[in-house]
Amino acid sequence: MGRIPLVKPSPSVPYGSYRPKAYVGETVPFRVTAFREGHDIIGVHVRLFAPSGEESLHRLSPVLDGFDTWATHVAPLEEGVWRFRFEGFADDFATWEHAAELKIAAGVDAPLMREMGARLFERAVAEKARPLAERRTLENAAARLREAEVSDEVALEIVRDPAIAAFFSARPLASLSTRGEELELLVERERAGVGAWYEFFTRSEGARRLKDGTVKSGTFRSSAKRLPEVAAMGFDVLYLVPVHPIGTTNRKGRNNTLEALPGDPGSPYAIGSPDGGHDAVHPELGTLADFRFFVRAARAEGLEVALDLALQASPDHPWVHEHPEWFTTLPDGSIAFAENPPKKYQDIYPVNFDNDPAGIYAEVLRIVRHWVAQGVRIFRVDNPHTKPLQFWEWLIAEVNAQDPGVIFLSEAFTRPSVMRSLAAVGFQQSYTYFTWRNTKEELEEFLGSISHETSDYMRPNLFVNTHDILTEYLQYGGRPAYKIRAAIAATSSPTYGVYAGYELYENVARPGSEENIDNEKYEFKFRDWAGSEQRGDSLAPYLRRLNEIRAAHPALRQLRNWSAHWSDDDAILVYSKHLDGAFTDSGVSDTIIVVANVDPHSVRQTMVHLDTRLWGVAPGEPFEVEDLLSGETWTWSDHNFVRLDAFTEPVHILHVKEQR
Repeated sequence: MGRIPLVKPSPSVPYGSYRPKAYVGETVPFRVTAFREGHDIIGVHVRLFAPSGEESLHRLSPVLDGFDTWATHVAPLEEGVWRFRFEGFADDFATWEHAAELKIAAGVDAPLMREMGARLFERAVAEKARPLAERRTLENAAARLREAEVSDEVALEIVRDPAIAAFFSARPLASLSTRGEELELLVERERAGVGAWYEFFTRSEGARRLKDGTVKSGTFRSSAKRLPEVAAMGFDVLYLVPVHPIGTTNRKGRNNTLEALPGDPGSPYAIGSPDGGHDAVHPELGTLADFRFFVRAARAEGLEVALDLALQASPDHPWVHEHPEWFTTLPDGSIAFAENPPKKYQDIYPVNFDNDPAGIYAEVLRIVRHWVAQGVRIFRVDNPHTKPLQFWEWLIAEVNAQDPGVIFLSEAFTRPSVMRSLAAVGFQQSYTYFTWRNTKEELEEFLGSISHETSDYMRPNLFVNTHDILTEYLQYGGRPAYKIRAAIAATSSPTYGVYAGYELYENVARPGSEENIDNEKYEFKFRDWAGSEQRGDSLAPYLRRLNEIRAAHPALRQLRNWSAHWSDDDAILVYSKHLDGAFTDSGVSDTIIVVANVDPHSVRQTMVHLDTRLWGVAPGEPFEVEDLLSGETWTWSDHNFVRLDAFTEPVHILHVKEQR
């Protein structure tokens, strides 16, 4: 346990011995519970060892929670595995300062307190590591405390001297020191935790209807022509659904029908045909050289390409013939289709990881490295919760050992224990339940959880919709719902995403389902991007503005700084994100307040109540805010009236400009 007990260290992962995670520039809260017997005061440090070997020491402060919690924040700026340990010690100066303040002021044991202080200062003077000017100041203070005629008033001035207190805060007089165990923190590149994602289907971008009624597929080359538009909206990552050859056996038709008509392209998740498998591209999209061209063109626009990694096969995949042991054979000799009872996916065989684990493990690793060689460093992984956890732990470790910058996003809408375990074993990002959290109460609980409860190891990517998911909120909330969801996603998490068509308010669902009718997963999609924006009928300018705000405000590029506030209305969600300038390179603080009407069918007016102490403003003091969406400015304090009309502008995104 140690002389100064140090327990519950954080950051940490509650699943086994996995490393907690951060990304470059993220302000990481280091916390520990530390205490000792009696009333003497202790101090706590965290000692950090960067991957380069550089060592730094950071003083923790007590958190006023009544549970002996100590904390500080550090923003690591170097990628790699950091080591850290907490160190507790008896703070001899602070103990004397506290006792001397009380006793000298009360006229109790004043000579004794002065002598004890003089001896402490002499100990400090003997430390040659202290600056000469500091040692001289302490030497003089010790001499004054020992003067026979010194008054209690003068002695108290020395006790209360802020310069002397600063000396001992920076270089405390420590005894009874205890070192905690050495722990590790994995710091990954910024894109592992920060980014705005945009998804589109390559085959739809540039697709053309021919005179005979058939459709000529879009290609990597035609899709590249839309990259400037995506970049202009401020997105950082372009996510592509699988681009591999699509099987013809049991090919699905439009709207997931069991019979494909001539010209139906099939689901891109039915991977594999005589043209190849997971290491090939669909011939209608182009060649591998064309794919590399697309990746280079995206990079030139400031976009990274994320590729879908879907470990399943159509009945026509080369694996089926070359490695039937990689699938599950039923008693009748047939191969089992993918199922999510009562659903059955007749165009897909799931992979069995137990018959030949060495073989399938090696093959998937080869595929991932193949695409990394084509320029892909981000993979959105389809349904990882249907594959063994130990496989993902192995695969991600193998890939990241060779290239630490490769990022894996887990698309696992499943039980919390499974989602969190996938994050713990290595996935850099995770889909979440955000899509189905819509009320004020639901959002407060959910956003608080992802920002604090799981933030040491699970990074949320708040997709507002996907090619598979069109929630009732979007189906029936009209255009206000699209604004509300995008604004909350973009300001709550440093990583969020949208699927193409969101900016056109595509909200018609296939009857009885939670997905778009005429789903792009089973057919080509034709959209009038330019015409919609020219008519003022597009959400693209709003998305562009949200991404501009994210780029300009570092508080929004942090995960762990989300704080809930209060309103008198059960549909008005209020939260803030504050970044203390002490933990940034610029030294500039940044505070954003979001007030959102989460009822897309109403006009709401209410009082909003803020804990302004979070950004250094005393309760009742005024401060200036600017609405970054409308440009309006107001003087606010801790209690404010708001009116939000869902049909015009349902959200305030407020920047705290100055404090009075």
